[in-house]
Amino acid sequence: MSKEDALSAFDAELAATILSDPWLHEQGEPPRYGPDYDLLGRLLTYPIQSGSVSESGRFAKGIDAWLAHELRRAGFLSDEVWPRATRPRVLPRDVVLFVEKLPKGLGDQVRPHLERITAVGPSDARVLGRAYYKQIDVCIARWDRGPELLLSTKAQVSSFGKNLPNRFEEAYGDAANLRGRYPLAATGFFFLQRDTILTTEKDAWERTKDMMSKLRDTDARGGYTATGLALVHWDDTLPVSDRVVTVNVDDVPASLRPDQFLDAMLYQILDVTPVVQHVDVRQLRERRRLPLPEPEGTTDDTEETEALH
Repeated sequence: MSKEDALSAFDAELAATILSDPWLHEQGEPPRYGPDYDLLGRLLTYPIQSGSVSESGRFAKGIDAWLAHELRRAGFLSDEVWPRATRPRVLPRDVVLFVEKLPKGLGDQVRPHLERITAVGPSDARVLGRAYYKQIDVCIARWDRGPELLLSTKAQVSSFGKNLPNRFEEAYGDAANLRGRYPLAATGFFFLQRDTILTTEKDAWERTKDMMSKLRDTDARGGYTATGLALVHWDDTLPVSDRVVTVNVDDVPASLRPDQFLDAMLYQILDVTPVVQHVDVRQLRERRRLPLPEPEGTTDDTEETEALH
């Protein structure tokens, strides 16, 4: 697969980053999720140093790549988390297993075509909501379970107050659209802003925090399962090639930080599925071995998927 996409710039960094245990608590303690903020900074440094600071381009894709990586750290199978760490970004796990079960010669012929057949391996995940199709930035889905996690991400690096009302309106509509069709799915909205908002538009920062709280489904009116907020920093006085992105969560209220966001999304998935599903995710979160093997055909056999990577 020689063709690159908007996520290709992050492939090498993701491949070099191990899927470490994300949980910081011990057995019997309340769950505490530890996001890999250093990885997020490294992923976003690339578009900054290459001059690709578009809120809807490669910079935003870096956020998607990071969140998908966090879900794989949490124990979800590599092919059920989209975007995948390699092309094609969206590929049903059942297709992966089918190709790997083909005779070797035939499988080798089929693999190069997967990315070209967009109906099988599209670059983006589009999901039908109650009223319209929605492109989902990060998704967990399988044909036998349906959509389990539907996550929208947005980035904002300037003109905070001017564009905030549009972000609020879009996010609120998308939440109602998705929850209307998938009431059990974990639906989330993750918002990343440049920390210049703290000094240049303090009023917009207060409105941001209020917006992120109000987008949650606290009154059973169709809001998101969880919302998450992060700030990032880089120094414009440095040469472009020397600018490095760092993540600032200290100025974000604890109730909106990425750690609580990821824990809430994971809890929703586990809460509405039988205990025999997502066993690896449960074991990591509960800090104990469960005498419950995953149903047949759900184990993440690395050998079966390497050839598609």
